[in-house]
Amino acid sequence: MPLRLIEFDDVSDNRYGGKASGLAELRRLGLPVPVGFVIAYASEQVTAGDAGDWFARMTAVGATPVAVRSSAVGEDGDDQSFAGQYDSVLGVDSVDHFVRAIRACAASVHSRRVSSYSGQQTATMHLVVQQMVDARAAGVVFTADPATGRRDLMVIDAIAGLGEALVDGTASPDHLVLDIDGSPAVREVGGTPVLSTDEIADIRAGALRAAEHWGRPMDLEWAIDQSGTLWWLQARPITTLPGDLNEMDSPLAGEDHVYTRCNIGEMMPGAFCPLTASVSGFAIDYAMQMTQVVARAQQSYQKPWLQVGYFQGHMFLNMTEGTGLSSGLLGNSLEQFSISICGRVVDELKPKPPKPFIAKLINTVRLSTYALSAGPAIRRLQDQIAEFRIPTSDDPRLVLHELESGVERYCDITLTHVRSSSRAAVAANILEGVLMKQAVKAGRGEDEGRADATRLMAGASEVESALMLEELDAVVHAVAADAVAAEMFLAATPGTAISELRTSGDSISQALEQFLARHGHRGYRELCMRDPSWAEDPEGLGAMMQVMVRSALDPTTTRPTSIDVEASTSSTVRLLARLAQGGARGREETKSKMALMAHSLKLGYRHLGEVLAKEGRLPDSDLVFFFDRAELTRIVGSEDVTGLVQSAVKRREALAFQSSLEFADVSVGRPTPLIARPQLSVTGDEIVGRPASRGSVEGVVRVAKSIVDARQVQRGEILVAPVTDVGWTPYFTVIAALVTDIGSSVSHGAVVAREYGLPCVVNTLVATQALKTGDRVRVDGDRGVITRLDRP
Repeated sequence: MPLRLIEFDDVSDNRYGGKASGLAELRRLGLPVPVGFVIAYASEQVTAGDAGDWFARMTAVGATPVAVRSSAVGEDGDDQSFAGQYDSVLGVDSVDHFVRAIRACAASVHSRRVSSYSGQQTATMHLVVQQMVDARAAGVVFTADPATGRRDLMVIDAIAGLGEALVDGTASPDHLVLDIDGSPAVREVGGTPVLSTDEIADIRAGALRAAEHWGRPMDLEWAIDQSGTLWWLQARPITTLPGDLNEMDSPLAGEDHVYTRCNIGEMMPGAFCPLTASVSGFAIDYAMQMTQVVARAQQSYQKPWLQVGYFQGHMFLNMTEGTGLSSGLLGNSLEQFSISICGRVVDELKPKPPKPFIAKLINTVRLSTYALSAGPAIRRLQDQIAEFRIPTSDDPRLVLHELESGVERYCDITLTHVRSSSRAAVAANILEGVLMKQAVKAGRGEDEGRADATRLMAGASEVESALMLEELDAVVHAVAADAVAAEMFLAATPGTAISELRTSGDSISQALEQFLARHGHRGYRELCMRDPSWAEDPEGLGAMMQVMVRSALDPTTTRPTSIDVEASTSSTVRLLARLAQGGARGREETKSKMALMAHSLKLGYRHLGEVLAKEGRLPDSDLVFFFDRAELTRIVGSEDVTGLVQSAVKRREALAFQSSLEFADVSVGRPTPLIARPQLSVTGDEIVGRPASRGSVEGVVRVAKSIVDARQVQRGEILVAPVTDVGWTPYFTVIAALVTDIGSSVSHGAVVAREYGLPCVVNTLVATQALKTGDRVRVDGDRGVITRLDRP
């Protein structure tokens, strides 16, 4: 088609390319856009006559020199930006220069870099011609952070002069990240800031108008001229964003409610897919609400997401709702409640009106009886789980119906686990309280009383996680005892090592099979509906066992320690210690049963995904994990779910972004991820946490923020982690001590550390931030203190 001139006001869609369309929309919004026009169907055959007429038009209104920029069909679109792929020519100040610029930009549509970038046939080229801005400053603004996927942040990059140096990377810009209120959360600027506070506010206001108009996050270019006028040069969608990280957030129980990642972060570490929230998160919330009902903190089960919240992929505990217990029970203050959850007094937490003494007495008796009488319910767990049959039907509606029945059973099993955990906490808290009082009375400190309690809580027999570890340790030592087998096992890749071991048919193979038959449902993040268990993850199991084999080949050994409770002179303390040990044993047992039921549901949902993929309702079976349970009723139906499936694809992309988010230990209202790390609450070279297992040791730090990081741990190192669950247990045979950001004296890491005689400090809040792999520290499990020593 012949070249022709198109006015911006006549551009109403993307037929002349995304750049032309974006500029036309900006003009309609009333935002300042440099004068110019579009050359439609640009080609290298442009005549000097046409070019002369068009350039004369700009000269007549004092709009030279000009910029000539590509606006090819597909450029600056929803899927691809083509940033820098086509040519642009700036500072065009004559007709001859204008002709060369048009030809150069038109010819760039045939370049090898464009075809390599897009993988498509040659696009139709249009050009945008605009007056050059004599820029004092220029840059870009993103109305969402493309690096983190967060839509509550705005990013501004600014450079003095023309923006070309910013685009081609030859200059370092001022970098600003604004929070949802427009306050700078990150401010990386040179000695003389490029932008003033008012200019930042103007850029933000214009960008927000554009994002609201388009209804999606935008990437906009701007320039400020020598007189201080802000001009908008380009508008396009941000093409690299995943789905909205907040899309599947649960309702906020209250604007002033206090949420925390502590406690629940031990059971549910990291970010989870929506189905996990809809199954495991729902079950935990149900169990906690029903416990509140028993204690008469609420009248009945009300609605989902009252005790638990799901925000940006992460699970949170609603402490405000939990204060109903502290205000309605004898001997349970708000301070004690917050310390038991977060390891510190939470000042943001407001007490509920206290109940009368008689009401507190009745509630305390009801809840204590409910917790302490959990034995029969615990003994029924195995039969409850066995009664659930993992669905095998090819009818997706029937499969989903059976899974819904399984979720109801899962809720009951989770409630039994909460009862068991309450029983464990009651005994542990009373024991700790008694020994703290005794320590203070004897002129010692409360920390020493806590250390006495942790010593007496160690040595519980038949603890599930310890038995599990003993079985795996036996397999590992059998491998290590055979020099040839050990060499082959360590030389292979982790997955191959497990596969070859399982198929060898010898006694070691049989022992491994027995271990997997009993404990193969366990693993890291075992309540996740999507993550594999040990039996399903030979790569992860192999990496863990290889670390253990190397440790077993070391002549020194680490074995569980046993504490003689009868050695205590007080019969009351001896009784409390035995109850605390029994509580820990029951808690670990019910956690394993809860994980087994979760594993059964996981297999069922995986089968549902396979059925739906086979029927063509889903593009692949894994996508089933990115719907909630209500949405799955639509997926198994007959309605058109194209839009819902596309949303699930974006949610899957978002999970990796959500996994990188970090939160403060306590949030008021909707939890917001940290942008910059807060100042660490570290005094000098000391980090103070909560003592969880006695002993003192010096060693080298290994910071492992995930189970994958833990594969690098070396024998004798001090493991520093955000939190540990059963998936980390085998590494306890290798390490010298454990330090965690969150946790309590009855959390998984503390229980197993005591069994293995490892010094352990929990609830430091900041250890993974303050320490680095290679640091040398002293861990004092008696006082709950980590001291940084000279680095090696």
